[in-house]
Order: sequence, then structure tokens, then C-alpha cells
Amino acid sequence: MIREIVETNDEMETWELGRRLGLNASSGQLFTLVGDLGVGKTVFTKGMAAGLGIKEPVSSPTFTIVQVYDKGRLPLYHFDVYRIGDICEMDEIGYEDYIYGQGVSLIEWADQIQEILPEHYTEIRIEKDLERGFDYRRISICEY
Repeated sequence: MIREIVETNDEMETWELGRRLGLNASSGQLFTLVGDLGVGKTVFTKGMAAGLGIKEPVSSPTFTIVQVYDKGRLPLYHFDVYRIGDICEMDEIGYEDYIYGQGVSLIEWADQIQEILPEHYTEIRIEKDLERGFDYRRISICEY
């Protein structure tokens, strides 16, 4: 299950991990991002986008649920499901077209839609530990 644990000590290291995973991502791959507010999920996503060759600015799609970036090696489908009130909202936006499509899907707050995730995906869990410093992050990469 746990493939790798990475400890980062600043935003650039978190961004770089995302970039590395983006460089190695393949068509149809799904990544989920789990972690509290302010742990660096969007920083990680910006790195992944860079690894996919996406040069346009990346921001969290909190109010649109999904943002599509299609100007890279592979498209990136960036979801933020924090504000999902009902799982049916995912059907309304046609989430299956994205996660079973030709791009790379990345879902922030994916633990809120666990019941509709496919059987196989890569979970990125980002955790803070203030005792180790304000910018310290423990990032677990798990395969399901």
C-alpha cells in the first residue's frame, strides 16, 4: 500500500515532488490529495502541472469543482471537491469522463467522495507536524 514517504521542509520541495510525479504520470492515472487546509495541496498540484509540461497558472478550482489544463504532455483534470454537498454533484459534472479519460486526474479532498473512486489510484496524503517546523510536511504516497 505505502509506496513512499517523503519529508519536505519548504514549499519548493513539495512542488518538486509534484513535478517528479507529473513527469512520470501516464494517461488515465488518478491521484487523490488528502490533507487539512493549508498543507500544500495546491503547491503540490502546481508542481505536478509543471511536470506535465503545463505552463499556464494553476489555482484551486474550489468554486468550479474541476479545472482543465490541456496544454501539456497530457491534460490535467484538477478537482477540488471540498464544497461538494452531495455525491450526485460529481455525476452532474461528468466526473467519469475525466477520471476514465486520456489525461491525469488529481482530486483534492478525495476522502469526501471515497465511495465513487475507482479501485486503483494513487493517494497523496500531506500532513503537517508543527513540532518539526512550520514548513515541515510528511507526504505519504500510497497505491490502491
